[in-house]
Amino acid sequence: MAFNDNREFIAALEKTGDVVRIKQEVDWDLEAGAITRRVCERNDPAPFFENIKDYPEGYRIFGAPMATERRFAIAMGLGPDTSFRQIQAEFANRMEHPVKPLLVKDAPCKENVLLGEEVDLHRFPAPMIHEGDGGRYMATWHAVVTQSAVRDWTNWGMYRSMILNRRHLAGLCEPYSHQFAIWKTYKGKNLPFAIVIGADPLCSMIATARAFGSQSEVDYAGALRQEPVELVKCETNDLLVPAHAEIVLEGECISDVQVNEGPFGEYPGFSTHARAPQTLYRVNAITHRNDPILTMSCMGVPVDDAAMVKSVDLGVFFKKILQKHKMPVTDVYVPPAGATFLAVVGVKPVYSNIASHIGRIFSANMAATYKIIVVSDDVDVFDMQQVLHVLATKCHPSRGIKISDSEIDFVGLIPYINPEETRLRKTASVVFDCTWPGEWPKEIIPRKMSFDQAYPEEIQQRVLGNWQNYGYK
Repeated sequence: MAFNDNREFIAALEKTGDVVRIKQEVDWDLEAGAITRRVCERNDPAPFFENIKDYPEGYRIFGAPMATERRFAIAMGLGPDTSFRQIQAEFANRMEHPVKPLLVKDAPCKENVLLGEEVDLHRFPAPMIHEGDGGRYMATWHAVVTQSAVRDWTNWGMYRSMILNRRHLAGLCEPYSHQFAIWKTYKGKNLPFAIVIGADPLCSMIATARAFGSQSEVDYAGALRQEPVELVKCETNDLLVPAHAEIVLEGECISDVQVNEGPFGEYPGFSTHARAPQTLYRVNAITHRNDPILTMSCMGVPVDDAAMVKSVDLGVFFKKILQKHKMPVTDVYVPPAGATFLAVVGVKPVYSNIASHIGRIFSANMAATYKIIVVSDDVDVFDMQQVLHVLATKCHPSRGIKISDSEIDFVGLIPYINPEETRLRKTASVVFDCTWPGEWPKEIIPRKMSFDQAYPEEIQQRVLGNWQNYGYK
């Protein structure tokens, strides 16, 4: 059974020891961010700040809700010790079965309704997350809801937003984003939006995932939940939002007006973009629950929430794309520590140069992953020790490395690109071929010295059968 809200999720995390309630007063100005950042870097339980400086009792911050495999698994209703491989397989299976949402009239997110001059973004403990950020960021783990003006398509995206004043935010709306595509359907008019903060963990997760097909993200949130998402209509526009959300900001993205936003420490682990003109969000209404919980992702050196969710999501996405192109793929792993820029692809090599073919497929699908390691099917792609071994021993330093120089359209916040690449929006990609050349005769292929390949089946079974007798667990 899915969690209706973050409150149920937090209660479940308490039972498994995956959240810490922090009752000591914590400053919203950098301290909460610093604690959350260290939690991410140490793989510690999520911090739940219950006493925020300058704010009344009941106004709380829930940090790093999905920054570990354990919390990801618990959000999915799986055991906390479920392996990454199993999490990704279950994610892929559920995403094949979208579930339509359910419209309700009454909702917890309507317990408090603020309109017009009552609107004040400063009533919530939006944190100053990193030193050097351009301001206090209200939305870092959330969903921005927008709806196409020409077809039945509602997008949930995760686009950061920074407080400017009581009623205005500055936020990203990049040209490659779904939100930008939807805004174009309004033909120069303002774009209605709703920013949903503190929805249930799977609704927030789907907002940062790559869409699977042409259906609205809410259908895929239902797929992950395995039951419908309850939605309620906004107060000032026709958008529908998760009924159990903590905070909902309603308003319009203002056409033909930009305001300075940033910089901000982002998911690649660096602050790479200077302060720059971005979209102006005008907030016309706020609804929120009693004792609201603001969710916060402290992005930086992985692993954090975005890195964890995108790792699972992109692994599933890339595998589907490769299968669509009839590639003999065994699995795909996007290591969370690689900030989405690295993927390991397992294949059954059927011809020489298959790695280059895989690289071209990645590039053609606008995959924001520019370093591809291709391994044969005797390597567990989820075991980076095995991957590093074949990268070091099977990838030829010249023939095995295929570079596409400044040919790839890039998206995202890439730390290593130079100003010219930024101007052209082109960068390079590389494929590391860690498979044996197809033209090699079988007799010259080195034999792998591993437990499962260097010993007869009889010896393997004897050893496994006596493992505990030897004194091992």
